[in-house]
Amino acid sequence: MAEPVPETGETLEEDRRGEEHESSLGLRTVPEQTSPVLGAGPDGLLGVEHSDKTDQFLVTDSGRTVILYKLSDQKTLGSWSVKQGQIITCPAVCNFQTGEYIVVHDNKVLRIWNSEDVNLDKVFKATLSAEVCRIHSIQGTEPLVLFKEGAVRGLEALLAEPQQKIETVISDEEVIKWTKLFIVFRHPVLIFITEKHGNYFAYVQTFHSRVLSKYTLLLGHEEKTLIQSFTASVDRKFISLMSLSSDGSVYETLIPIRPTDPEKNQRVVRSLLLKAVVSGNARNAVALTVLDQDHVAVLGSPLPASKESLSIWNIKFQTLQTSKELPQGTSGQLWYYGENLFMLHGKFLTVIPYKCEVSSLAGALGKLKHSQDPGTHVEPHFVNWEASQGCGLGCQNSEQSRRLLRRRKIEVNLQPEVPPSKQLLLTIKKDSEKHIEVELRKFLAMTQTPDFHAITGDIVTGLLERCKAEEPSFYPRNCLIQLIQTHVLSYSLCPGLMEVALQKTDVHLLQLCLQQFPDIPESVTCTCLKLFLSIGDDCLQETDVNMESVFDYSGTVQDEKMEEQTKILQNGFNPKEDNCSNCDQELKEKPQDTTKETTSCPVIPKRAALLNAILHSAYSETFLLPHLKDIPAQHITIMDWICLLLDANFTVVVMIPEAKRLLINLYKFVKSQISVYSELNKIEVSFRELQKLNQEKNNRGLYSIEVLELF
Repeated sequence: MAEPVPETGETLEEDRRGEEHESSLGLRTVPEQTSPVLGAGPDGLLGVEHSDKTDQFLVTDSGRTVILYKLSDQKTLGSWSVKQGQIITCPAVCNFQTGEYIVVHDNKVLRIWNSEDVNLDKVFKATLSAEVCRIHSIQGTEPLVLFKEGAVRGLEALLAEPQQKIETVISDEEVIKWTKLFIVFRHPVLIFITEKHGNYFAYVQTFHSRVLSKYTLLLGHEEKTLIQSFTASVDRKFISLMSLSSDGSVYETLIPIRPTDPEKNQRVVRSLLLKAVVSGNARNAVALTVLDQDHVAVLGSPLPASKESLSIWNIKFQTLQTSKELPQGTSGQLWYYGENLFMLHGKFLTVIPYKCEVSSLAGALGKLKHSQDPGTHVEPHFVNWEASQGCGLGCQNSEQSRRLLRRRKIEVNLQPEVPPSKQLLLTIKKDSEKHIEVELRKFLAMTQTPDFHAITGDIVTGLLERCKAEEPSFYPRNCLIQLIQTHVLSYSLCPGLMEVALQKTDVHLLQLCLQQFPDIPESVTCTCLKLFLSIGDDCLQETDVNMESVFDYSGTVQDEKMEEQTKILQNGFNPKEDNCSNCDQELKEKPQDTTKETTSCPVIPKRAALLNAILHSAYSETFLLPHLKDIPAQHITIMDWICLLLDANFTVVVMIPEAKRLLINLYKFVKSQISVYSELNKIEVSFRELQKLNQEKNNRGLYSIEVLELF
């Protein structure tokens, strides 16, 4: 069985945009940090749906909010809410043809927006004539809208006439319980299950032939039971509909995609697939989802008195593959997208990467000779199982699995122990970026040894060597960022790191290095400066940059400060009182340009943050001065190293028009400072005279009045 990995120590919280909310929505990564799911009521979430990017998912709570998560970076990319008093009534989905997002609130109001929109109240709106049950969207077809009365419309046809009449397909008192969309032979096929008075019906809509078929689900020889969860898979001829009933067993019903008589209400019988996978007394918090053609995941309590657990079953060989207890309880909801399991555990949406291997009898019975889990392969990535006492993912009610665990313990004990750092270095040489990131997170969570900084340097070197050998396909950016954030690296320990970052134009990585490395050569610092100055504003806007150094930046506030600056004497200097009439006359020739330069920052905030990283890095004037001569003339007037820059580029500065105002202001400022300094010298002489007088008059009484004249 798979061993639990150390906790990552991170929690993704909601990126608050637009309206304020009472709580935040988080992807659970550690039990110590809390981030309750926003709007997750007794029934849990409305849904989790895949976005148009591989590792991005839309999470819709049961209130007013839709959140877009990126799993690989553990980040919230966007959060959108409907207005107070409105409520989202079906899960948000992504239109894979346009990259836009779609949601329905208050049953009939459809909204369409993209990632750049902030306020849902200002995006596209269409009010429909009937209540929507669900919107389905998958790769290869346009989104389909399923109405509560059973009719289906394509999104484009619906938007062309939002108030079109929607027909009634299902009978009175018939309620849609579950629905799913497939692609079969490049055409969409929709199935939805309805319930009426304890009877269940399946509707299959094929869109290429525009045929709607209805099937009555016969329960077989067992007593009438309540079906608590549905899932399905599809092949070329049949839809395999699986259901988890209140008796705790899983049943399968084969529904033909092409019916023999579409006009007739046909009957299909379900057969027992897995017996007693959860307790028959369970009334809530059970769920079933198919992982592949041979494996299903079941959420529920295996015994009446036991806590809820997540179990993986091999339906081909009727064996339990692995199981884990969930002490904080669940909402009875389970989703599976792209080898990621999603579920609510307590108040957290937990993500569990899970990949099934090809099923075999040897694997199902624990006869495999390799050390992998039987039939399945677990790679905890962002969220791992909570640490249990003494063991990892354990199997229950499986004698084969117990024998396998005992056999594996013996095999592991016979193998020589390899240090974790060497295991990680071997992983870096041959495994994928994703797997390396997982193993690196495990390694960094371990107790640090005295030589941790040297080991970390070796890991960085190993990553960089493979990066250069497999350029440009291999660039483990997330791993490098994690290693820099350990605060034990330096430039001398990994000199190739900043070189690779410069080649990749990875300004975020360079910023982290400048902030944390104490021994960066001045030549590398200047190379970073040239890159930060030359990269376009559009590229910077799409780049992740740490903005802490310009946290208080505000164009409006800066304008107000600049306006007030002309009214305040700074160190005894007032530009209006200066007698440099020639300079003032030259400046008045272009008043509009002058105003613009005075009241606006010459760079955008992200570039300012990068330049601040340069200015706060350690340097030596002697070694920095020669490299500053290589900076282009148009970039010289925006830096803080003014003395060094002027010394290095004086001939160029006096020739370029952009520097004219700078030089004139410097002239005025220096002149005023000389005047102030001269006055301070006079005062200093007077104070020395006073000191002499005080030394001469040592015999004073308890009280005296003296008048001192200063000439």
